[in-house]
Amino acid sequence: MSSLTFRRFTEELNSFVGKTVAATTGDGKEYSGTLVGVDENMSIILDRVSGAGENVFKVAINGSNVREIKLTTKPYDLKALGERLNRYFPGLVQVREDIGVIIVMDKIKVTEKGVEGTGLAADKAKTIFDEYVRDTKK
Repeated sequence: MSSLTFRRFTEELNSFVGKTVAATTGDGKEYSGTLVGVDENMSIILDRVSGAGENVFKVAINGSNVREIKLTTKPYDLKALGERLNRYFPGLVQVREDIGVIIVMDKIKVTEKGVEGTGLAADKAKTIFDEYVRDTKK
């Protein structure tokens, strides 16, 4: 695998961290929980675990035993939110999908968790963010 492809794969896998996933092991057990860690060998740690018929709260699975990891929550669409923000702040919006951030006017930070910044521009960005969240939940 080329280094660029490997880096892209790693970025995508790391974007699963903090989200709900379903992981299947080589022996067919399936665990569902929040992915809290993954390493270069695809060893994973899941929190708030359900599945596999066991009373487990957290589990670490060796990467050699991970058959698949499925993202079970819809990914946050930064591009779509960035387009909305760009309609109000034309040319002043930078979407940084690699780090999960939208930067508005080089001073307002927007993530899937909300808006950081102060002033009228930040208030407008928060209004646009809130409308976007409402629209995507419909």
